[in-house]
Amino acid sequence: MTKTIIENGLVIDGHGGEPRKGEVVVVDGRTIEYVGPKSGYNVQGNEHVVDAEGGAVLPGFIDTHVHMMMEYSPLSQRLTTPFAYRYFQAHQYMQATLNAGITTVRDALGTDLGVKKAVQDGLVSGPRMQLSINALTITGGHGDGTQLNGDVLDIQPFDYRGMPDGRCDGVAEVRKKAREMLRAGAEVLKVHATGGVLSPTDHPQFTQFSPEELEAIVQEGQFRNGVKVMAHAQGSEGIKNAVHAGIHSIEHGIFIDDEAAELMVENGTFLMPTLLAPVSVLETADEKGMPQSAVDKTKDVIEYHRESVKRAYDKGVKIAMGTDAGVMKHGTNLRELALMRDTGVDAMDTIVMTTKTAAECLGWDDQIGTLEAGKLADVVITKGNPVEELDALQAHDYIRYVMKDGQVEKDAL
Repeated sequence: MTKTIIENGLVIDGHGGEPRKGEVVVVDGRTIEYVGPKSGYNVQGNEHVVDAEGGAVLPGFIDTHVHMMMEYSPLSQRLTTPFAYRYFQAHQYMQATLNAGITTVRDALGTDLGVKKAVQDGLVSGPRMQLSINALTITGGHGDGTQLNGDVLDIQPFDYRGMPDGRCDGVAEVRKKAREMLRAGAEVLKVHATGGVLSPTDHPQFTQFSPEELEAIVQEGQFRNGVKVMAHAQGSEGIKNAVHAGIHSIEHGIFIDDEAAELMVENGTFLMPTLLAPVSVLETADEKGMPQSAVDKTKDVIEYHRESVKRAYDKGVKIAMGTDAGVMKHGTNLRELALMRDTGVDAMDTIVMTTKTAAECLGWDDQIGTLEAGKLADVVITKGNPVEELDALQAHDYIRYVMKDGQVEKDAL
């Protein structure tokens, strides 16, 4: 198999050090063979050469919180769209995600095992996925689509073959429901530990599930070779309950206070800020038919959210990039980095958050997240130096080349 040499680029390897000139990245099959000075690699002469044209060469980006099978749309559209149509839409979402340079995602609910297998088997193009299948939620909580009139209007269809309904109450039920998710192919368990913005009958500060219920979910994951748990947790009490229960990552974290941040540092708990989600709710409310309740709640919490991210960053919480893509348009994921920078996060740190730290959160840091020999060949080439121009990353033409598993998924050089 012909090797690939990527040269004439600014290497940003994901570890957070200074970008390096004069280095090459050599790919052999699915893996990276060499990263370093060009003089340190013995050129055979039959390699395929990719000229980065002075742009940056980075690891494939990782989004730790997406919904690959959905993109929020008006209710009338959802009601008139046949069920199977959504799989073809998802193919477009996955392609847009790859085009944005995102080669790996953690799906935070809604994608079934068949979609992952279709990507793995090469039937469709898409990012590498870690699945949660569906989220566990209490009756009347975030994730329960029952409206005030009694109708059930979920953002996307649930409770079909391969997608168990997530509603459960009490320790016995949450154990069984966690087992159903694992049986359906969950590689990480998802739980709604608080209310949320888009749900009709709760609030982000409302606490969901008792400490005993959360501990039971964590225990069920531990029984399955250490499967981790991710928690939608926005209110401070729910965040603390989740951390005390041993939950691996906090999603959103809108109301993180000093105590919560310190607990997260002490326990090694990750944070996925998803700053892009509330911004997108306000920007697209009219176009997408967002409920007025969601708009009102978003306006109430958006500034707290930004302050919480900065508080967590300053305290030393491990932060990985997550966007909630699906609430907003897929392929706009990297806008999250500029939003994090605007809260006071260092620009290079945001790159690490979407590469090395994100891979650590997924437990896949031995395979992806940095450019180094022996890791899978996930490589992105950008038009310029993204550390100096994070805002430019949201434009797809800024992402000029995308390789996943040694396979070229985009080449605009």
